[in-house]
Amino acid sequence: MVKVDITDINDNSPFFPSEQIDIDISENAFPGTRFPLTSAHDPDSGDYGLKTYVINHNGLFSLDVKSRGDGTKFPELVIDKPLDREEQSHHNLILTALDGGNPPRSATVQINVKVIDSNDNSPVFEAPSYMVEIPENSPIGRVVIDLNATDADEGSNGEVIYSFSGYAPDRVHELFSIDPNTGVIQVKGNLDYEENNLIEIDVQARDQGPNPIPAHCKVTVKVIDKNDNAPSIGFVSVRQGAISEAAPPGTVIALVRVTDKDSGKNGQLQCRVLGNGGGGGGGSSRAALGNVPFKLEDNYDNFYTVVTSRPLDREIQDEYNVTIIARDNGNPSLDSTNSFTVRILDENDNPPIFSKSMYALQVSANNIPGEYLGSVLAQDPDLGQNGTVSYSIFPSYIDSVSISTYVSINPRNGAIYALRTFYYELTKYFEFKVIAKDLGTPHLESNATVRVSVLDVNNNAPVIILPSLQNDTAEIYVPRNVGMGYVISTVRAMDIDFGESGRVTYEIIQESKENLFEIDPVTGEIRLINPHWEDIAPVVELIIKVTDNGKPSLSTVAKLIIKANSDCLGCYEDDNVIGEQRDWDIYLPVLVALSAISIILFAAMVTIVVKCKKENKDVGSYSGRARAYTSQPKLGKMKKKEI
Repeated sequence: MVKVDITDINDNSPFFPSEQIDIDISENAFPGTRFPLTSAHDPDSGDYGLKTYVINHNGLFSLDVKSRGDGTKFPELVIDKPLDREEQSHHNLILTALDGGNPPRSATVQINVKVIDSNDNSPVFEAPSYMVEIPENSPIGRVVIDLNATDADEGSNGEVIYSFSGYAPDRVHELFSIDPNTGVIQVKGNLDYEENNLIEIDVQARDQGPNPIPAHCKVTVKVIDKNDNAPSIGFVSVRQGAISEAAPPGTVIALVRVTDKDSGKNGQLQCRVLGNGGGGGGGSSRAALGNVPFKLEDNYDNFYTVVTSRPLDREIQDEYNVTIIARDNGNPSLDSTNSFTVRILDENDNPPIFSKSMYALQVSANNIPGEYLGSVLAQDPDLGQNGTVSYSIFPSYIDSVSISTYVSINPRNGAIYALRTFYYELTKYFEFKVIAKDLGTPHLESNATVRVSVLDVNNNAPVIILPSLQNDTAEIYVPRNVGMGYVISTVRAMDIDFGESGRVTYEIIQESKENLFEIDPVTGEIRLINPHWEDIAPVVELIIKVTDNGKPSLSTVAKLIIKANSDCLGCYEDDNVIGEQRDWDIYLPVLVALSAISIILFAAMVTIVVKCKKENKDVGSYSGRARAYTSQPKLGKMKKKEI
């Protein structure tokens, strides 16, 4: 404990509260009559404080310097010789206040004395001073003293009026009141022993005659102390920052000073330390609290030290709200509390702990590289760097390929990302270990296993391989006069997905003429359901849709153009004649139209038509025989040709 005394220097001059003092004095005032003057004030103390007052001498007045009970000095103007208003009605004096410096500092104020006429007798108090004791915090209106001053004059010259001196401090007017007719002084404000235990009241009494000469007396009020102040707890110093849980018992946490403004038993204190961990003990010198690891040690002069009483453990409690309670010995006693917070600094004694020993993650096949797979979480009860967890993947290999090419992990939050595209057909699942390490010194770590399962997804649409398509379109020629249920063609589609995603179904979603054909949803066979279809529409367009059973499903569509073909194996020779006749029926209107335009053009067109007809028959016989050979039994006589 270090006490520092500040040595005063004479750096302040005395000063008066006003620039001049006005005094009215009756010419009948006797020599030796005194008039209290306003006091000067000097902030300095000791030898440099206010020492004395001086006044310029004019032969009529002198100065008498007196001291109050608290040591302060105040001047009184004394009449040395009788005054004669007719000779001189005003006197100007200079009052000078000097301090104890070398050289002394000073302040001056002008005294204006007005000499007036007055009656012959002044009021006289029973005593020049009075001493009164009164408890502090006395109720408003309590009588302090009943003053009595008498005046030998009769009538208005003998009627006494009481008042506080004009130079009484403002605090006196705030605390007390005086009845101007009876001289009774009563409590007006709250008396506080700790603020001022001794109060001096200057009272004057004057009659109501012309030119009264007031009489003065001093009432000294001694305030008796009551236990009205609770103890005050102040923290001289508190340990900054957290304290390590490895700190030994006896480590200083705070220096506390406890004071009480009351005196005697009212100011005697008992102190103890409390906390947020439970109850506490008592005692004036020291007190320890049950489960709270702190105690209070008494030093001297109401200073106490808060120290640790046993080893700390942050995992049990990482913060304490330490409360100091002080109680005085008054009756009734008063107490007060003050608190501060102690944070416990952690040591790296706990490794990170994963929330699971095995993490099961899933990723859809054909994922995009960089896709988020999931996260692992490890928690460390330590604080700061000791509790900051960093994640990494333990080096390992999958089919001789480093795991670092499969996945990556965010070292701060444990988020795992795919580094490549996974195919269900190649990889069903794989496993690796994740290491969680704190940043303490030395660091502690733990690990967990992560299993990533690759989920098959419907990522491939069916592909139609039969019939052969060009621009998603195929033409199918069907012989005439085939029976109902005839399989005109079979649609085949392939889907490389597994399971339901690879199983396909077939359907006709659009037909230029309805109810002519149907398709088996499983085998894809297209059957004729109307044997007279060519009479309804010799050319039929079917939109075939192939859909897999994945979720969501994928599909492929194709257009099949079905045409009736008369020049094919299985058709009779009579059918050829009919076919030729039909071909001529097609071209005849054209030839007629052309002949109307030009005979020359008609001849040329006939030549072209004959040539085209011949080529048509050759191509038609070939394709018809090939189709009949592969899909139809022989019907009647057929021309045998090598294909």
